[in-house]
Amino acid sequence: MENFAFAPAYELPVWPFTPPPELNGTTVVRHPIVIVGAGPSGLTLACDLAQRGVRAVLLDEDDTVGVRGASSRGICYAQKSLEIFERLGIYERIAAKGVTWSFGRTFSGDQEVYNFNLQATSVSKQPPFVNLQQFYIEWFLVDRILELGVTDLRWKSRVTRVEPLADGVRIDIETPAGSYTIEADHLIDATGANSPIRTQLGVASHASRSTDRWCISDVRFEKPLPTERWTWVDAPFNEGRGVWQHLMADGVWRIDYQMPEDCDPAEISRPEVAGARLREQLGPDVAFEFVWIGPYGYRDHLLERFRHGRVCFIGDAAHVVSPFGARGGNTGIQDAANLGWKLALVAQGQAGDALLDSYDAERRPAAQQNLTVTSRSARFLAPRSPAEHTLRRAVVALAKRHTFARALVNTGRMSVANDYPATPLLPEGGRTVQNLPLRWADGRETTLMQLLAEGTQCLGLWFAPTRAQAQAASDATAGLPLRLLAVGGDSGLPTLQADETLARHLDVDPSAAGGFVLVRPDAYRAALLAQATPDTIAAAVRTALALPASSS
Repeated sequence: MENFAFAPAYELPVWPFTPPPELNGTTVVRHPIVIVGAGPSGLTLACDLAQRGVRAVLLDEDDTVGVRGASSRGICYAQKSLEIFERLGIYERIAAKGVTWSFGRTFSGDQEVYNFNLQATSVSKQPPFVNLQQFYIEWFLVDRILELGVTDLRWKSRVTRVEPLADGVRIDIETPAGSYTIEADHLIDATGANSPIRTQLGVASHASRSTDRWCISDVRFEKPLPTERWTWVDAPFNEGRGVWQHLMADGVWRIDYQMPEDCDPAEISRPEVAGARLREQLGPDVAFEFVWIGPYGYRDHLLERFRHGRVCFIGDAAHVVSPFGARGGNTGIQDAANLGWKLALVAQGQAGDALLDSYDAERRPAAQQNLTVTSRSARFLAPRSPAEHTLRRAVVALAKRHTFARALVNTGRMSVANDYPATPLLPEGGRTVQNLPLRWADGRETTLMQLLAEGTQCLGLWFAPTRAQAQAASDATAGLPLRLLAVGGDSGLPTLQADETLARHLDVDPSAAGGFVLVRPDAYRAALLAQATPDTIAAAVRTALALPASSS
């Protein structure tokens, strides 16, 4: 029997447990924000708050990042998430370590059915995708949180009980040095798919377990493969089942093989079995070493509400979708970016509690959309009836010859920033604004994310206002978390150069003065005014932030 080589295990960082001050106290200390769970969503939220100067306590029962023994979990980070990481100050590290890509190919049997280039419709400074092992993302976030020095990051701290209060939450915590209790104005559950907090509070998750089974092989080859995302609908080297192949950091390839529904997880993960699959795919002489092998199945779930009083659920604690299209971890990161600025403004007394209700009103429909999209992908990749098998064969056969059918080949609709439905705070709905490269009037370069990284405020982009309008609007919005900027013109406001790409991306007529776009701190467009006035600008800001109408 062949002995397969395994690369040395990753050496993950370990952070020390520090006994908290409450451990020996006699009174229960109240904290404004407590986050439980230092995965991608919890760390993103803590980092987002710290970037805004808002203190939070972050609790995690471990003292490292990632899942011990597992090389890859989430690996594919979408443009919206990368833009968030740019604002938080870790994108350059991610880009330097990870693998940037935008091009993918899809095969049926030995034949390429179609290919795509996601860069074609992008105007962002960030690429469509970067592949990077999840533990690196978490590692970079922890480093940045420690660098900012605002967050109270507590390792080896396991939450054993949560008690909702009328004005907050009481939390019991177990540590190596003993147990203690704290209270929080707001508790954020980021503990993942098997959330003990959700279970203890009796919040139904409506889980649905899939019979779809996969095996991940993380592999390093002597001879590199093309840096593209390759997908097989029905790979001849995997008994006609699906296969994914992408490159991650450190020259490691992740190859996902779809397995029979009744497979034995231990058997399919044995090195000799995984090695035989690789040889079947790449030839008997391919030279490689394993980094990690692991089976997975998945279940999806969706909470009816993401906010329960003073408890909010983010990431996998709130929703789990099938892994097709990288809509899992990215959605949790984007949950955190949606909630972070709202918590910050509420904690700073600049917005009312009603603003937090918009987290559920916006992010639950996003999760519902992702669940629908990924469920369709799962049914295409693992048909459940003879009719679905027939439909898939017909679609693949047509796609080989006809362009129109290629869009029907569903191997995973890649993660995009979800639009938000119309709500009281978003009367026209909301959509993301990409991280456009911009220039100040004097030629200095900036970007939308750089503008949003300063404090917690909306951006008001006003196309060529007059000086009188600019002064009146500054007066009308005094005291509101708004940064007014002009685009072109001579208004006396800080001014960006007029740019047709910017106008087109924001749906503004570049030839007409007076257009105004309100961009929220999470880079979502909250309002579009064709002919703005000081009063309509102030009203738009108040609406977006759930503030009462001005009494003047």
